[in-house]
Amino acid sequence: MKPNFTEMTVSELRAYVLEHRNDDEAIRALFHHPTLKYVTMPPMFTEEGQPIEENIRQAEEAFRQMIEKEN
Repeated sequence: MKPNFTEMTVSELRAYVLEHRNDDEAIRALFHHPTLKYVTMPPMFTEEGQPIEENIRQAEEAFRQMIEKEN
């Protein structure tokens, strides 16, 4: 059973996403967490469902930078 993402803190949600990198629902919840400023991210997949590697790399880098900023 998945945790309730809306009740998690940013730190808890970030840790969950790092452990469950394929959980799109958790990633969306992190990007839309009310305490975070919105950052427009490009789509991770094409309309056909193919991953867009460069966009995924950029999102991972954005996560790394946010984590470094928190620490």
